[in-house]
Amino acid sequence: MELWRTRRTRVRDAASQAARASAASASTAEPRIPDPDPVAAAFFDVDNTVVRGASLFYLARGMYRRRMFRFRDILRSAWQELSFVVRGENLGHVADAQQRALELVAGRSVAELTALGEEIYDEVIRRKVWPGTRELARAHLAAGQRVWLVTATPAEVAEVIARRLGLTGALGTVAEQEDGVYTGRLVGEVLHGEAKARAVRALAEREGLDLAACAAYSDSANDLPLLSVVGRPVAVNPDKRLRAVARQRGWEIRDYRRGRRVARVGVPTLGAGGLVAGAATALARRRRARRLLTDKP
Repeated sequence: MELWRTRRTRVRDAASQAARASAASASTAEPRIPDPDPVAAAFFDVDNTVVRGASLFYLARGMYRRRMFRFRDILRSAWQELSFVVRGENLGHVADAQQRALELVAGRSVAELTALGEEIYDEVIRRKVWPGTRELARAHLAAGQRVWLVTATPAEVAEVIARRLGLTGALGTVAEQEDGVYTGRLVGEVLHGEAKARAVRALAEREGLDLAACAAYSDSANDLPLLSVVGRPVAVNPDKRLRAVARQRGWEIRDYRRGRRVARVGVPTLGAGGLVAGAATALARRRRARRLLTDKP
């Protein structure tokens, strides 16, 4: 009987030691990362979807603050940013903004723009990222899916944002360069509208993705071509037209904006009162533009 008790004690002690060793091992082990999903991915627009406002404007404002060009060179970009915030993305504004951006970076080095993108991310863009959208991207990554940004923003800046957010990569507008210096011309087309859908289809073919298993996120009806090529389209902070389409088609809608203000735009009446109102409005707009350019983040 004594021998039996001794053996039972030894077995119990051995089991206890094994359990403690297992627990210690589990506590120090790295969390398990899901195996990559070979066919599913997520595609995110940037402006007003991942980042509040226009990333290209933040870049231009950063260049202005560093005295890379004069105030009047960026004034039109300020009006475009104001219009973007009030009315949403506009195809004409995107093309015009890209042309202005190409003119401003012509003759500058790729390394300089990339370094500037890093600085602008830290100064402005980091705090402009919508927390809700960031969590959506992280959820896809946690599920083992790849996540790309797809944006009209210059590819170098888009890649900085993607890297800082821990994403897979970015598709952006590509500016031509020679010997590491921008020429002021594009390679291909501005990545906007139908061009985004074409770029995603090409990526899916290269990566072996099943677009029916993929998701896409955007705030703008201009991205309907992109949203329509995936199996799970999601409207994020949608403009009026995209919200209507999403409701009609039964798409998911997520809105992370809080306390949105509705801008009321009036036409001043003729006469002395109208002229005074018009002058006051013009002065207020100019002051607002200067504040956008010079306010520190």
